[in-house]
Parts: sequence; structure tokens; C-alpha cells
Amino acid sequence: MNKPMPNEIYKAILTQQEFDQLSSFIYRESGIKMPPVKKIMLQSRLHKRLRELSMTNFKEYIDYLFSKEGLNNEIIHMLDVVSTNKTDFFREQVHFDFLNEVVLPEMIGPRNTFPHIKIWSAGSSTGEEAYTIAIVLSEFAEKHPRFDFSIIGTDISTQALQKAIDAIYKEERVHGIPMNIKKKYFLRSKDRTNPTVRIVAALRAKVKFGRLNFMDSYYNLNETFDVIFCRNVLIYFDRATQENVINKLCAKLRPGGYFFLGHSESIMNMNVPLKQLKPTIFQRV
Repeated sequence: MNKPMPNEIYKAILTQQEFDQLSSFIYRESGIKMPPVKKIMLQSRLHKRLRELSMTNFKEYIDYLFSKEGLNNEIIHMLDVVSTNKTDFFREQVHFDFLNEVVLPEMIGPRNTFPHIKIWSAGSSTGEEAYTIAIVLSEFAEKHPRFDFSIIGTDISTQALQKAIDAIYKEERVHGIPMNIKKKYFLRSKDRTNPTVRIVAALRAKVKFGRLNFMDSYYNLNETFDVIFCRNVLIYFDRATQENVINKLCAKLRPGGYFFLGHSESIMNMNVPLKQLKPTIFQRV
């Protein structure tokens, strides 16, 4: 097949019927809502897949997506381009303050037993949240030498996960971080024409990443976690899906463990095993 010219791809128009097919499929596979106002956005993002597959129209793409080969090979790539990966280091600072000032001292306990703390960053995107948690816990460990921890980050997007594993970020992304923290945990690139930073190896070793779809019937993680961060992910789901996802997450959270939601998310009127401690901060009952 001759590779189509870029202009051919960018002129491809997503019809309403095609949008309805794709939005229904995306919702079933990922729980992500695609209301009609997102039609142009979906069209624009899927142009990348048309280009990769040497296709010139969305009918051709949908026929492939729903074929046996497409269902095996294309779903992950499609969800990569339609999922939103917006995150920052130390986003919603109040959560990290609570982790440092309340959760970690409590987990050490009066007998200084120093258990191994396990934290799950669910919907970890490109890794900034998971590495922020690792920085907070590493700073705490400096004052408590027998303290140890591990962090797991999961996301539906393989592209986002690869960026998290690489742990390389534009230098501008860390401008708001205190200099002493930057010097300890970030390495500056030598190429000053493309200034980047990379998380230091010791911190990267404390964080593992893997793919997980919130729509899976069961979350195949062997660990039971002390803390789960699931922030600014559920806003893309409808209310029933949010409740279902939270309950599956809580099945992996130990009784008494802590659960953090994003600032615009709520469990109000949901049947979930959580009690609210502060806005967006919860504990499993």
C-alpha cells in the first residue's frame, strides 16, 4: 500500500455515526466518556493512528479496529492516543503534607516497628505523582533509617508508562520544586539546547510501573497497599463506573489504609468502604 500524504490524513473527517461507534467502544473498553463535544478532539488524536497504519479515512480504521487483528493489536494504541495524561510534580501539595505529617508517623507506630510501606499510584500517567511520593518517603526515611517502602504506578496508556519508566522530563517541569530537592533527586542533562532532568537511579529503583485498565473485572496485583492515590482519573467516568472502580481499588487497600482522590472528585452517596477524614482524603473502614 502506498503511504498516504499527510494532507490526505488531516482531511479525514469523522462522521457522527463513526464517532458514535468509537465513543461507545472507548467507553466499554476504558470507562472514558466521549460526549459529542469531544468529536473534533477524537478526530484530531486518531489522525496519528491513521498515519501509522497508512489509512486515509476513519471507515478503514474502524473496520480494522473491529477485526480480529485489530482487537488484538490496536486497542492499546488507540487508548494511548485518546487517554488524557495531565499531571505535575507535587500536584495538590496538601496530600503530600498529610502523607508526611500524619500517615507515615502513624505507620511507624509507638513501638517503632517500621513496617515496609506499600503505596499504589493508580492512574500514574507519566510518573510525576509516583516519583513525588517517592521523594516524600525518601525524605522521611532519612530521619528514620529503618523505614522502607515501595511504590507501584499503573496506567492504561503504554506511552505514558514508558515515559514514567524513562523518568526524563523537561527541565521546566521542575521549576517550582525547592532547589535542595532538585539537587538530590534530579540529574540535569548536559545538552543545554534541550534542557531535561532525570530522576536519580536510587529513586527510580523504588518505583515499578505496569499497565492496568480500570475496566478490568479484577485488578491483578498481589500486594495489599497501605495507601492508594487515585487522583483526577475518575472525573472521566460516569458515577456508576466511579463507584465500581473505587470498590475494586479498596479491595487492594488494607483496613485502616488511606485513599486520596483528586480535588474535583467525591464519594458522596456512593456505597464504598471509606470514611472521609478531610476533603479528598479518606480511610478504609
